[in-house]
Amino acid sequence: MAIASVSASVSVSEIPARAGELSVWPASTTLLPHGDVTVGGVSLTEIADRFDTPAYVLDEGEVRERCRTYRAALPEADVLYAAKAFLSRAMVRWVEEEGLGLDVCSAGELELAVTAGFPPERIVLHGNAKSPRDIGTALRLGVGRIVIDGPSEIARIEAAVGPEGHQKVMVRVVPGVSAGGHEKIRTGTEDQKFGLSLTDGSALDAIARILGRPQLELTGLHCHIGSQITEVEPYRVALRRMVGLMARIRDAHGIVLPELDMGGGHGIAYRPGESALDLTALARGLRAELGESCAAAGLPVPRLVIEPGRAVAGPAGVALYRVLAVKHTGEKVFVAVDGGMSDNPRPALYGVRYAPRLIGRHSTAGPCTATVVGRHCEAGDVLAADAELPGDIRPGDLLAVPVAGAYQLSMASGYNMVGRPPVVAVHDGTSRLLVRRETLEDFRSRDVGS
Repeated sequence: MAIASVSASVSVSEIPARAGELSVWPASTTLLPHGDVTVGGVSLTEIADRFDTPAYVLDEGEVRERCRTYRAALPEADVLYAAKAFLSRAMVRWVEEEGLGLDVCSAGELELAVTAGFPPERIVLHGNAKSPRDIGTALRLGVGRIVIDGPSEIARIEAAVGPEGHQKVMVRVVPGVSAGGHEKIRTGTEDQKFGLSLTDGSALDAIARILGRPQLELTGLHCHIGSQITEVEPYRVALRRMVGLMARIRDAHGIVLPELDMGGGHGIAYRPGESALDLTALARGLRAELGESCAAAGLPVPRLVIEPGRAVAGPAGVALYRVLAVKHTGEKVFVAVDGGMSDNPRPALYGVRYAPRLIGRHSTAGPCTATVVGRHCEAGDVLAADAELPGDIRPGDLLAVPVAGAYQLSMASGYNMVGRPPVVAVHDGTSRLLVRRETLEDFRSRDVGS
């Protein structure tokens, strides 16, 4: 059955707004009678045959539609795509053409974006431990904002700017709000490495120091409370506290900051039936809270900034694997594929669960519960626990794993030297290679010792 495209007026939780097993697949997904699946009008089995496996498929139309949805939901805000989720030259172009800015965390991400044609003034540089190269590259390329994460960065950036230079900066504040899908991705509390405390005075102290440096222009505050958040209330609480800090800055220093960056962390569904953050509700909640809090504090409403990454790229990607072995151990069924934690470490890191699907043939066998595992020398190399697959799953079969567009290839490693997979874009019935497969020659060329 063909799946229609969604309009830009719906929420993230409604993209794609389809019931059943395809609810987490790209909106362009079509099931064919013989068991194949198309995404963006392109057969996934043909992609596996042409580009081999493992491989990532990225639906350009889905990425663009999600960018448009954010722009439509928050037309008064600056929307920055969080490049750490996934970045390539094509992704840079899509995001730029859809009117989003960029949030980067390194000189590498920054240089790729600017050399691909992205306007540097629409880029924000983050990072809790920026290297001299990060700061130098940001200044050389003319990055729009640098988010100061700690007190030592103030003097470092000032020295790099020089006495005649100028750089717009923001300050990352820890608002004391705990939110996120896993303890390792909760960043809004004071027991982790990011930002400056709202409660112990370090944020206010850093702000006072910045205001005493004419080369640094403080444009606003920044916070990021966590990742994979599916509720609106934590954002409202954090925003209320940030506006309170803005009022204290006005009272202490007589300045009104024009920008407030509430970060990202917008949660998505990885399996059918899971919750996702409703973007319509988020936009409504942020807008209402911002108006009420600013009115109570006697402040003008600042320019709102948000930084979605996973919610733009994640549901647009599909990972393809070839089954190498099927093993029955007691009551457990292990399905081993030709990838694993080297191309997707997230299940091992965060316990993320996916819903893989057999593609390329139609099975009439009853379902079985299987553990899809990788090829690496780790017991924790599990790609999908408790996956429902046909009982006749066998070596040579193809598995497709949806919601694979974010934090997979960007976190991939060289473990066991198997090589990182390629990324293939699909759109309007055509496919093209965006990122080529890493090869043995790549490993050899980097190894310059003897």
